[in-house]
Amino acid sequence: MPRQARLRGALAALIFAVAPPPAAAAERPPQYVLISFDGANDVAQWARSRALAGRAEAHFTYFLSCVFLLTPETRKAYQAPGRPPGRSNVGFAPDRQDVAARLSEIWGAHGEGHEIASHGCGHFDGGRWTKQDWTAELSAFSTIFANAWSLNRIIGEPVGWRSFAAGEIRGFRAPYLSADAALYDALQGAGFAYDASGVSKGPAAPGLDGRLARFALPQIVEGPRARRVIAMDYNLFVRHSRGLERPGEAERFEARAYEAFLASFQAEFDGARRPLQIGFHFTLMNGGAYWRALERFAETVCRKPEVACVTYGTYLDAVRPGRADARPAGAIGG
Repeated sequence: MPRQARLRGALAALIFAVAPPPAAAAERPPQYVLISFDGANDVAQWARSRALAGRAEAHFTYFLSCVFLLTPETRKAYQAPGRPPGRSNVGFAPDRQDVAARLSEIWGAHGEGHEIASHGCGHFDGGRWTKQDWTAELSAFSTIFANAWSLNRIIGEPVGWRSFAAGEIRGFRAPYLSADAALYDALQGAGFAYDASGVSKGPAAPGLDGRLARFALPQIVEGPRARRVIAMDYNLFVRHSRGLERPGEAERFEARAYEAFLASFQAEFDGARRPLQIGFHFTLMNGGAYWRALERFAETVCRKPEVACVTYGTYLDAVRPGRADARPAGAIGG
């Protein structure tokens, strides 16, 4: 090689060695998946959901109805707005042993990094409630949750339960998703960080109402006619069988739900990466079809690289660091 060419090559190598590398492409955010459970009643489903979380390396949000921490003997500790004491649209726990088992599940889930949030108490439609009505309902939840062990004469209240009850219930979802300005005012007055009662056309980042983050369950494309449905098990139940049990078709319903969840996830993962929210109950509808679909979905996506199946609270802490109400941000997954 001619000497001049060798010099040019050496100079190019030197320039390459000292020049800064090209700017890396902007790092994409994780694909967040927010899975939640409304009511959080059945103890067996508590255990099943926690087992799923362990297999999928996921964390869930449980929107608890506080009447499931009351028995027929203690039910009058709750009074819904405009109703006599001891009334509930969803009943109460059958006995003290059932409450004790549920409290144990709640405390265990909390220790595993899951989030406990409020679904109110008696599952009444608060669409016509005033701010004062909502404030009373939120206060009833706080009081009953904090005092559930002593109220039911259950021995073994964990150290730290009351500080947990006082400081870590930051989210709310309205029964029937029936939310309005009066609810949002009450939530802000009570210091909540977010509401998850909205509905949106598709996956969407939460909006802000003052200091309150407002999440919306998405309508996702589902079924052979590609119609949209709220990403919640009950809405799929109504879509598939008009709310009537048809366990003989459970396999087909499971496949449809799983395919809808997975397609919605993949569209966001490959696209804008807006958080995908999926809402569930502890009720096994259509022979458990939707729970099996959820289990398959979570086990398929939650361990993928660039995916974080987290609680609502963890998501907020990750995307809104520095909020006055934020806990110290840690590794994604709590």
